[in-house]
Amino acid sequence: MNIVEAIKERKSIRGYKPDPVSRETLTEILEIAGRAPSAMNTQPWEFVVLGGKVLKKIQAAYIDNLRNGVVPRPEHAVAGWTKDSIYRTRQVELAMALFKLMDIERGDQKKRMEWMERGIRFFDAPAAIIVTTDKSLEGHTPLIDIGIVIQTICLAALNYGLGTCIEDQGCMYPDILREIASIPDTKRIVMAIAIGYPDWDFPANQVKTTRVRLDENTRWCGF
Repeated sequence: MNIVEAIKERKSIRGYKPDPVSRETLTEILEIAGRAPSAMNTQPWEFVVLGGKVLKKIQAAYIDNLRNGVVPRPEHAVAGWTKDSIYRTRQVELAMALFKLMDIERGDQKKRMEWMERGIRFFDAPAAIIVTTDKSLEGHTPLIDIGIVIQTICLAALNYGLGTCIEDQGCMYPDILREIASIPDTKRIVMAIAIGYPDWDFPANQVKTTRVRLDENTRWCGF
């Protein structure tokens, strides 16, 4: 698969096979992704890779918190969109497409909660990558670089037949991550990436998102 095919084919995977992903494969992916560009080569990212019993322990603790009404306290800025904005519209359109595929009716609170729990369990992926940065890098300084390395991870994963889902649900309870995965207080937890072999029979993996036409978001000057 060439780079153009990878960019076009990459999609968020929300259902995975139980097959484990080897440490060797994950190592290769992260080494490739480490070639991502960053401002003045600062490379402001660090990774905590979760799998096996550690991941299961985190998943169980997350679900316990969620079911007991523990308020999430993420360390990253949670995305928000103005109610009447095009951004909110696009979000709602995706949610509707996913819920239709998953047969989740508007008023079905049980299925909606099950879907929320699935997301906070890293969509039951066999591995997850937590991306952190040093707290000495204040504000939004490292976030562009971190976004670049996250995209690079997702593209590199395709070379190994793996799928990914970039999801902030995996960072909603940072205290649990810090305790179980021994993440020091000097690091800010930014984002999670679920990673594993896609289950193409899982309904939500059939969703196809659209993209804005170039003439809607691009101005040409001097051409």
